[in-house]
Formats: sequence, structure tokens, C-alpha cells
Amino acid sequence: MEATGYVEVEEISNIDASVGAVENLLGYCFKQKKLLEEALTHSSCSDSASYQRLEFLGDAALGLAVSNFVYLRYPGLDPGRLSLLRAANLSTEKLARVAVRHRLYTYVRYNVAVLEEKVNDFVKAVQEEGELEIYGGLVKAPKILADIVESVAAALYVDCNFDLHTTWKIFRHLLEPIVMLNDLEQQPQPVTMLFQLCQKDGNLVDISYRRKGERTFATVTVNGECIASASSEQREMAKLLAAKAAVEKLSHKSCNPLKDTIFNQLNMDGEIEEAKQKLYEVCGKKKWPKPNYKILKEGGVAHQKIFTCSVEIEISKGILVREGKEKPRVREAENSAASVMLFGLRNSNYV
Repeated sequence: MEATGYVEVEEISNIDASVGAVENLLGYCFKQKKLLEEALTHSSCSDSASYQRLEFLGDAALGLAVSNFVYLRYPGLDPGRLSLLRAANLSTEKLARVAVRHRLYTYVRYNVAVLEEKVNDFVKAVQEEGELEIYGGLVKAPKILADIVESVAAALYVDCNFDLHTTWKIFRHLLEPIVMLNDLEQQPQPVTMLFQLCQKDGNLVDISYRRKGERTFATVTVNGECIASASSEQREMAKLLAAKAAVEKLSHKSCNPLKDTIFNQLNMDGEIEEAKQKLYEVCGKKKWPKPNYKILKEGGVAHQKIFTCSVEIEISKGILVREGKEKPRVREAENSAASVMLFGLRNSNYV
């Protein structure tokens, strides 16, 4: 899948000229030009009807048109992957890039300064992308851009007397390059990639959410360590952006993130601090039974006892037993044994 070039057209403020420019872009002359005027008008312009009703219709019309396309293109493809293809081609991110690629945003009437700033930031980010992003880039797509694509599609659909076949035939080239099945296979969904990457190394991944105002914050943790976070007005987009950032970070890490949290603190004897607790957490994350400790030796006089402990854990390949150093307290002896076990697990590439 290759990104097409950007259509260089002069920015137009006059609505009649904007209508003409969009007709040229579509290669279609509207019978009801007021429909296209409405499709290019944001709700902040109170002197005219906005695109909101058309956007509602366009969302459904494009959804059905793309559903028909992928259904016919991939006979026998399961509903799950058909849904992924439809979503990839009609996501806010994809449609916003359509608006940028064909400079539809230059024809929209709106009176909100903050919208202009967001649109300009997104346009700049998209123009710097090396290839078309299926799941979203570094800058969140402003919804207004996707809305405009849907409203223009709806205006065409209504003007064609609700003929979906004709609408798709005229409008399809704006959506190109269409995201095809091989594109999804080459760029797996970030959330899926994240879980596959972590499961391969036996790491536990979790995505948590919190709401602040109108935004949802998604945070990715691996084995309890915060790896990445992102926010969006949409929960799924926040999840997607956080997963994408986490995959990029984990892919560039030279070591298992689990190791970073275990072996970064050693005591004066070169043993792992809080090794007993860390071994317990490792077993839980690996879904192994909890460690079993035994006192192997007990010596010394009443007020100067010496203890040596062992620890036993059951892994997929059998039972591992390690013995720690002599310590004046049972807890310290157990921690020593746990430390020896953790180093052994690391050397055997279990962590």
C-alpha cells in the first residue's frame, strides 16, 4: 500500500468556489448544490445548516459501501477479518487522512480557532509521514476532518437518489489507497502485537483506563511496570495509541522488561533485594505454583542461630531447587535462597 500524492489546490474561502472545487475533485456535478454547501459547513457557522445530519448518513452509507466491497473482494473471509478491514478503511484516522490528501479541509467553513490549530498540526504531521498510517500516527486526527469526508459522501449519496452503487463508483477513488488484507497482515493491529510480544517472553501485560474531563487516558503496564500511556476523547483510540507506543518501546529494548525490575537492586552480599517477594511475583506472572521454602540447616547457640534455607518451584519442565547462604534469621535465609533461584532462572532464560 502506497500513499498517493497530495492534490495541490488553492485554498478557497468562497462557498460557491468550494463547491465547484469539490465537484471537480469528485468528477461529478451536483444537481442540488445546497447539499454540498451543507456538507462543507461546520456547526460553528450559525447562519447556515451544518453537516451534522449528512455526516450521520454518510457514516452509514460508507459503512455499507465498504462492507459490500470487502465482502465481494474476499469471498470466504471470516467476519472478524472483514470487520477489521472495514474499520481500517473507515476509521477516523483513515478518513482524516483522506481529507488531508485531497485538501478537503481547505473548503470547510468554521468559526473555531482551536479547530484550525488542531487541523494544521495534524496536516503537518501527515505530510511528514513516510507512508499511509492504518492505525494512526503521532498526532491524533481531528474528528472534523473525518466528519467532512462522511458528509460529502452523504451529499453525493442523496444527490444520486440514494443509489449506493453509483455513490461508491464516484467516491471510491477518494479513499484510495484502500486498505487491503495484505496491508493488515503487514501492519498488525498494535494491541494484538503488544499482547503477542509480551506473551512470547512470558510477560504479563495490562491496559488500564482513567477518565479526566472529556479525555480517556490509557496506560500500558508490563509486569507492573508502566511502559507507555496515551489519551484521546475516544477510549479505543487512547488504547490504540498507548499500545502502539508500548510496542515501539518494547521492540527497541535489548532486554526483557521483567529483568529490569528484578535485578536492578542488590544488597551488600550481592543478593537481590526483596528477592522472596520478587520470586513470588515471577511465579504468579508465569502461572507457576508459589515457591516452597524449607529450613535445611539450623545451628549455633540460642542467641546466635544460623539458618540455611532452600526454595523449590515447579516450572513447566520440572521442579527446581536452590539453596541459599547461611543467615542469622529464617527470613534472610529464605531471601538468600530466593535470590539464588532468581539468578538461576535468569541464566536459564526463564526471566
